[in-house]
Amino acid sequence: MAPYERIVEEIRRRIAAGQLRPGDRIPSARQITQEWGVAIATATKVLAALRTEGLVRPVVGVGTVVAEDAATGDIRPHRTARDAELTRERIVRAAIAVADAEGLAAVTMRRVATELGVAAMSLYRHVAAKEDLVLFMADHVFGEERLPDPPPPGWRPQLEALARLQWALCRRHTWLPSVMSLSRPMLVPKGMAQTEWTMQVVHELGFDIETALHVTVTMTGFVLGIAASLQMDTEAEQETGLTADEWMEKQSPEFDDIVAGGGYPLLAALAAQPNFELDLDTVFELGLSLLMDGFAQLVERSANR
Repeated sequence: MAPYERIVEEIRRRIAAGQLRPGDRIPSARQITQEWGVAIATATKVLAALRTEGLVRPVVGVGTVVAEDAATGDIRPHRTARDAELTRERIVRAAIAVADAEGLAAVTMRRVATELGVAAMSLYRHVAAKEDLVLFMADHVFGEERLPDPPPPGWRPQLEALARLQWALCRRHTWLPSVMSLSRPMLVPKGMAQTEWTMQVVHELGFDIETALHVTVTMTGFVLGIAASLQMDTEAEQETGLTADEWMEKQSPEFDDIVAGGGYPLLAALAAQPNFELDLDTVFELGLSLLMDGFAQLVERSANR
C-alpha cells in the first residue's frame, strides 16, 4: 500500500469512528506532512483522494471538512467529465474552488483534474500550463464585480467605489493578492479594465497619464497591503487549526510578560479593553479615508496652480 493510501485509510477510519464528524476540519496538507512525515505532494494527493471519494469537501475560508453524508456512507459518486463537456471555464472554476479552500499552493493541474474526474493531460488541451491557469483564474475573479455604471458623481466616491470593489474581491479570494504585482502587472483584461477606469477618473481631473497611473498603483497597493493579512490569516488557520481569536489567546501569557515591565503602556491599555478587536474592514475604511484625504490635497494644489 502506498504511503498516501495508508493516510487516506486512517482518515477514513476516523470519519467512520466518529472522531471526525460532518463539518469538522480534516488535517490540512501541512498538518498531514507533520503528522505522518510525508512530502507536501503526498499530502495533497491524500486530500485529492478523499475528495474524489466524496468524504470531504472544501469550504471557503475554512479549509477541507468532512462531508455531511460521509458518516452514513451515503457518498455520491464523483462527477466525471461525462457529466458535462470539459471546458476552460470549468477548469478555471474548479481551480478557484481549490485555491479558495486550501490556498494557491494546492492548485496543480493534477489536483484540478482530480476535482473534475478527468485525466490530468486532458486539461492541457484547454490550458497550456499552471501559469496560464493562474492568469485565467485572476481574470475570472476580476470579472465577478462590475465597475459602477453609471459611476457615482464626483471623483472621491468613484475612487472609493473602485477600492471597495477590489477589497471585496480580495476578501472573497484571499489568494488573489499573492498573484498581483505592482511592478509586473498581470495581463488580464478584466483587471486591466479596472486600471483603465481608475486612471480615467484621475486623468479627467487634469492630471497627466503618468500621474494617473501612479495614483492608481498607489490605491491598488493600499488594498493589496491590507489584503495580504487576510491570506496570511487563512493560511495560518489552516496550518495550525487555530482561529485568530484562539491564536491571540495562546499568545496572551507571553504578551503579558512583555508588557509587564511598563515599556508598552498603550498596548497594555488596549489589550485590557474587554471588547477590543482589530478588524481589518475597519482598518481598510480608515486607511481609504486617509488616502482620499491625501489625494484631495493633491487635487487642490493642482487646481490652485
